[in-house]
Amino acid sequence: MQGIIDFFESTMPTPVAYSPFETSWFHYVSLLVLVAVIVYLIVKFKKATDKQFKRTILIAGIVMVVCEIYKQWIFTYQAGYYQWYAFPFQFCSTPMYLFLVLGLSRNKTLDSYIVAFLATYGTFAGLAVMAYPSSVFISLVGINIQTMVHHGLIGAIGVALLVRNKMDMKMFVRGVITFVTLSAIAYGMNTIFNLSGMEGTFNMFFINHRFGTEIPVLSLIEPVVPHVVFLIVYVFGFTFVASLVHFSANGIRKLATLKTKKQQLAYQN
Repeated sequence: MQGIIDFFESTMPTPVAYSPFETSWFHYVSLLVLVAVIVYLIVKFKKATDKQFKRTILIAGIVMVVCEIYKQWIFTYQAGYYQWYAFPFQFCSTPMYLFLVLGLSRNKTLDSYIVAFLATYGTFAGLAVMAYPSSVFISLVGINIQTMVHHGLIGAIGVALLVRNKMDMKMFVRGVITFVTLSAIAYGMNTIFNLSGMEGTFNMFFINHRFGTEIPVLSLIEPVVPHVVFLIVYVFGFTFVASLVHFSANGIRKLATLKTKKQQLAYQN
């Protein structure tokens, strides 16, 4: 048993991003694997039946849950008590649950809401962390692998969903509704924790006024505006970034379609 514990507590020099290879090799390898997974999923999703698609999503969700269980266990074991700050309902945690729901769901309307969120908000969240992972890297090997697997799957599946699905404005609005719903759940959880009188840091979605936010830009806004204004800015800020993902994907899709049509006309002439 001690050998198993030692294995899960293996350490490494804390990886850094975009530095010489000896200090950033873990990040570079993670990016290469990410690109390979994105290409693989794009090809797989384009050919997959609905049943095959859902099976892949479900497997991804299960992998993420297993990795999350390890993360929760190791943090609790090392501290000797549960670390409330690591409770798995942050913005980047929600795709883990949504993958499971999507993989098991037989409701196409519900599916569309989840897909819309994962393809826009999820893509941004996953790729942003993979591109700038400095805040998530620590000296534990297992946690570094867990966070790269977790965020890498979110980003890769998000990109593949953008390719697989037609993301019109109706779909985008469904993604916004899903995000607002998840944010409301996080706000409710924060409120319950605050009222419980429990000790520890519990800051789901980083919108608990008791602890403040660590999100860049928003951390500058929060101290100087009423909390309700901060919440509005929070929702609009994330939605704005998601809209950039949405419109960029549509733009690329239209350019690709136009190029294909021109090639077909040139071939016919």
